[in-house]
Amino acid sequence: MKSVTSLTEWQTVQKKIQSKSIGFVHTMGHLHAGHLSLCLRSQQENDLTIAAIFLNPRQFDQTTDFENYPRTLEADKTLLVQQKIDYLLLLDESVIYPDAYHIQVHENTELSRILEGQFRPGYFIGMLTVVLKYLNIVKPTRSYYGEKDYQQLLLIQKMAQAIFLETDIIACPTVRAEDGLALSSRNSRLTPAQRKKARFFPAVLEKIQSPEAAVTELAALGFEVDYVADCWGRRLAAVWLDDIRLIDNRLLSKLRNGVKFAANDWQGPEFTTGK
Repeated sequence: MKSVTSLTEWQTVQKKIQSKSIGFVHTMGHLHAGHLSLCLRSQQENDLTIAAIFLNPRQFDQTTDFENYPRTLEADKTLLVQQKIDYLLLLDESVIYPDAYHIQVHENTELSRILEGQFRPGYFIGMLTVVLKYLNIVKPTRSYYGEKDYQQLLLIQKMAQAIFLETDIIACPTVRAEDGLALSSRNSRLTPAQRKKARFFPAVLEKIQSPEAAVTELAALGFEVDYVADCWGRRLAAVWLDDIRLIDNRLLSKLRNGVKFAANDWQGPEFTTGK
């Protein structure tokens, strides 16, 4: 694996690989099996796979969350070498935001205003802006994103279609621990007691019939609930365990006797906050 730390260096690489199909996996670091599953999918479908690690300060609405986000670059590099990734992009903030973040990408409908958009103001603007920058830099054939961040995935797909990006946005299934908890970089911050409690989060989403009942059950279990919502054919939720925020989603087809919805068909949604 070759690490690339400047745009000039990357442009030189691009000239050498321009005849190849390229898969791209965009991460914020502290890699886990979920990230590696995206890499594997890319390797199965492309000639070359490019990974990026960039902890994007513009998609954190709380300074403490950014400061506490795990940084494990050397361990991440080792995992990517073991995965036999071809190139790793390691670009500084000054390279990604030479304009000091003056140019931003906004999605101006309810899709970006509810759920994560409501509880994390500015998050989707920062996310879409940095994703577009990297897709323009890498120009991949395909780019891979996990379904755990489902609202984010829908927005990336919408952006790619709206501005005619020549990159296929590939959705990949959520990777879970044996007890059902969705893998997340923030999970490593959970104490043993918190981790034991966290396993109830996905179970409640899957087994409880309504968003309102799920909020009640999660609160009784000791979670602070931001929201539980049924939309886009999914039940989506965000909760807190002390200062650690967890998000997840489950297919409604598993909850509602086989009723299925189109993935990007707006359902309305049935929406319950915990506030």
